[in-house]
Amino acid sequence: MYLTMFLSSVSFSICMSSIWPFLKLLESSASTDLLGWVVASYSIGQLIASPVFGMMANCMRKSREPLVISLIINILANILYAYLEDIKTHRVVFLIAARALIGFGAGNVAVVRSYLSGATKLKERTSAMANLSAFQAIGFIVGPGIQTAMVPIGYPGPVHMSGLRINLYTAPAFLSALVGILNLLLLFLVFKEHRVLDEEYSHSIQDPGREEIPDYKPDKIAVASSNIIFFVVLFIFAVFETIGTPLTMDMYAWTRAHATLYNGIILAVGGVVAILVFIVIKILSKWVNERLLLIGGLICCFLGFFVYLPWGNDYPSSQMANIGPEHQLPKNGSWFTVIPSDKTIPPHYNQSTTAAPGNSSGSGSEATGCPDAYQWCSYTPIVTLSQFLCGTALICIGYPTGNVMSYALFSKILGPKPQGTMMGILTASGSLARTVGPIFVSLIYHAFGPRVTFVSMCGMTLITVIFVGFVYKRLVPFKLEKGVEPPDQR
Repeated sequence: MYLTMFLSSVSFSICMSSIWPFLKLLESSASTDLLGWVVASYSIGQLIASPVFGMMANCMRKSREPLVISLIINILANILYAYLEDIKTHRVVFLIAARALIGFGAGNVAVVRSYLSGATKLKERTSAMANLSAFQAIGFIVGPGIQTAMVPIGYPGPVHMSGLRINLYTAPAFLSALVGILNLLLLFLVFKEHRVLDEEYSHSIQDPGREEIPDYKPDKIAVASSNIIFFVVLFIFAVFETIGTPLTMDMYAWTRAHATLYNGIILAVGGVVAILVFIVIKILSKWVNERLLLIGGLICCFLGFFVYLPWGNDYPSSQMANIGPEHQLPKNGSWFTVIPSDKTIPPHYNQSTTAAPGNSSGSGSEATGCPDAYQWCSYTPIVTLSQFLCGTALICIGYPTGNVMSYALFSKILGPKPQGTMMGILTASGSLARTVGPIFVSLIYHAFGPRVTFVSMCGMTLITVIFVGFVYKRLVPFKLEKGVEPPDQR
């Protein structure tokens, strides 16, 4: 299961840093609003699939079959993604469909988490969840790393013909399909299922020799609260993974190739940080209350978004367009009042701006810098590279902590019952966050820029910390009363 989670996360993350440039290649007029829908489509698919695969695992009392179905869907979806350039019309529609189907295949996360909950004891649960998340994080490292390694392939790439195109955008998708096939083989040849009943629960049953588990209902408030908390944790991650590429392209005038390369490196390093966090969590959870670790993770995320807030007197450079003599800047260097919609003039002409060598929208060259469609470019300072890296480091510490603690607490709150359906619902709540998050951040970023975006995230995270404080005493492991009879199966 650890390896399945690793391969699944590789399949997801391998294309993340190149989605925005690939979208611009398929549709040159695409905006960050559309990017939000492309990124969100993955989570919409996972949102639908997670409860379905979870219930399937519960009903069949098996994990292999739902995993096989999900992997087949994932393989076919990656092949569709790789052939998008050969589709003549409605490419963006097919891109969204491909990402949605990849997300549908990723609904197997609920099955993996459910199986792990049933195959471990309470005292092993947090450590096992940390291990699983560590393998997931390693996949997130390897994925962007592979994408970064494929940048030298370039575009149009070594193979560029109708029916087969291998370039820096399609090669990761082909590799993801191969990874999925490898995962299928491992499930059939290596994986063997088993389940354990925790000693604490077995001592509470009058007839421990029977396999049935007593009919009970976990704390509904704790279950609902866990879903809300997990929603916020995944919302934070969705905003983080969506904003990185467009933000760096706008702030630092990076080209599409540079943004793919540098963000891939940043994500890979962030994954290494996450792995170190998982190791520390396994140690700390033995002495520190898991709820306190959850709060600590959320506070780290709050600080990360706070560090992202733009300030200072340096402003992003604009995409340069052909400007005629009739569109000169006023001599006083102040911001102009009339600009043709097809022209772009660098804001704050007499003030310090970021370096944007070669930013041009002339024929044959790629425009770089802050697009003229963003009015906030004229009054919003840049998020410096040091700010971006420090904020990213804090989020890479806080997010994995919140993720592991949310899963571990939720599995303990549910008790010894098969957890496929409930884990599917939890995963669906996370998928909903990753559906709404990209759309939210794209709309807010497009309209108001990074300042409003990150202030809103600070507010959401702070409210969640307060909420955890209110439900703190309810987020505890489920306990069966002694002498409970298993349900009558007649």
